[in-house]
Amino acid sequence: MKLMDEKSSDSMDDIFDRYLDADANIFANREVLSPHHVPEILPHRGEKFEELAKILAPSLKGGTPSNIFIYGSTGTGKTAVTKQVLSKLKATADSRNLSFEYSYMNCQHVDTKYRVLTQLCEDVGINVPFTGLHFDIIYQKFKDALDELHTLHVTVLDEVDMLYKKSTESLYILTRMNSDLDFSKISIIGITNDVNFKETLDPRIRSSLSEEEIVFSPYTAEQLRDILTQRAKVAFHKDVLDFGVINLCSAIGAQQHGDARRSLDLLRVAAELVERNGEEKITELHVRKAQQVIERNTVIEVLTSLPIQTKVVLQAIYLGEGKNDEITTGDVYEIYNKICKLIRLDQLTARRVGDLINELDMLGIVSAQVISKGRYGRSKRIHLTVSSKQVRNVLDSDFRLSKIFEVEEL
Repeated sequence: MKLMDEKSSDSMDDIFDRYLDADANIFANREVLSPHHVPEILPHRGEKFEELAKILAPSLKGGTPSNIFIYGSTGTGKTAVTKQVLSKLKATADSRNLSFEYSYMNCQHVDTKYRVLTQLCEDVGINVPFTGLHFDIIYQKFKDALDELHTLHVTVLDEVDMLYKKSTESLYILTRMNSDLDFSKISIIGITNDVNFKETLDPRIRSSLSEEEIVFSPYTAEQLRDILTQRAKVAFHKDVLDFGVINLCSAIGAQQHGDARRSLDLLRVAAELVERNGEEKITELHVRKAQQVIERNTVIEVLTSLPIQTKVVLQAIYLGEGKNDEITTGDVYEIYNKICKLIRLDQLTARRVGDLINELDMLGIVSAQVISKGRYGRSKRIHLTVSSKQVRNVLDSDFRLSKIFEVEEL
């Protein structure tokens, strides 16, 4: 059986040829615009490099540095600075035959005490199964392996607040581990966007942290322009950037809490749009189009990652809005209960559903405006603030919730 006709094959060849030609004309090195790229020089963060390096420097002489909390909005260079300082510290230690190790883990993915310990074991050369072993056994394996190394081990917990929400015990175990180690020491660097994170910690953890704090302020538009200019020189061939492109990307990033990642994404996506269309210049119009693409993708990403209970509340709002011009908290809760019964999901209280509606409001997915009903009290007028088509597509992708759309009466 033919999978494609001759015309389709020729068309696909044209697309690939055009792509290769465009790539040669636009990108010289697209990887420098990746959020994972860590440049040798990070503009406007020299002070933070020094601050972190000075705290960690005692480890080179066998000292145990303080635990560190690093705060700052998304895209302010927290992870990049931390990785680069630790990389240089490791290189210095190795060049002088000094013992130093570090681990980096993103707590959006490594979010249980078991996963944290298995990751640490792997980083010191101990293979353990992803599941199956008792936690105490893995803890002992890591402790023994670390003691054999006679080293200081720095553990970086990026988005540490995500780990703490799911597993408060993980942080407690790490802060207390030094009391179980005989010949090695462990130090923690926690990175978070939540400036109030320390206040949420269990008093037992807070008392054993002995931490120092480093705060990363948002980038200004001028600072973002310097960052983009530095990357653009390496990323693109000469004369592909129109005047004003970098300024526009910088201005948009500055509006988004000084987010360098946002500015870099805008520049990269704008260039990719030019590349796909076989054009030769990146203009401000391409940046505006890239902004629409990124915002659309962000909404889908947020909707897809919602917990099942929140998705059910969102589906109740979607269905209620389809029937009435105006829906209230009570209408949403009534539909929510019916959906829960149909998919056999535990039903939350009206108060908790109200909390989930507030969370959706804070995420910008719905608008929940308080209205007075006189002697009947107050309620909230609710409506979607994102595309109903996007909401429907995301809900349809969940096999449990997709069946609800087939039910005529709710």
